[in-house]
Amino acid sequence: MTDIDTGAIAAERARLQATYITRDRPETSARGFHHVALICSDVEQTIKFYQGLLEFPMTEIFENRDYPGSNHFFFDVGNGNLLAFFDFPGLDLGPYQETLGNVNHVAISVSRQKWDHLRRKLDDAGVPYQEASGSSIYFRDPDGVRLELLADPLGEMYGTKVM
Repeated sequence: MTDIDTGAIAAERARLQATYITRDRPETSARGFHHVALICSDVEQTIKFYQGLLEFPMTEIFENRDYPGSNHFFFDVGNGNLLAFFDFPGLDLGPYQETLGNVNHVAISVSRQKWDHLRRKLDDAGVPYQEASGSSIYFRDPDGVRLELLADPLGEMYGTKVM
């Protein structure tokens, strides 16, 4: 990692906030995420992890229209949002890695009660995680995608309104 000027970065962040975060911002043109699609190496392993361990009900599975033999399947993550997956049999895909334009992590909102419950399930399953700020749990799915369970209310993060 190269040396960085954190003072210059903080000044640039302040400039961006002053320029782009306005009280009179327009209403968004979007209704929300229909789904966020990730790639998995094993369909059943993914179902067992997301539906079995994390308790996100699987809602549908069908063939991917763009790749014969590939599955496209969905999990309900609440509030009308879906987390989707593809598998690509026959493609020799490498392991997950963070790159520009890729996913850093997927943050999923849960109630405090569910957060405590799912943390116990992660413990029982031996899934390593990092807890941050008393309301976030970071861990990886079977293919290495970093996930966050966040117990803060929707529209807030660590006591800051982000919406």
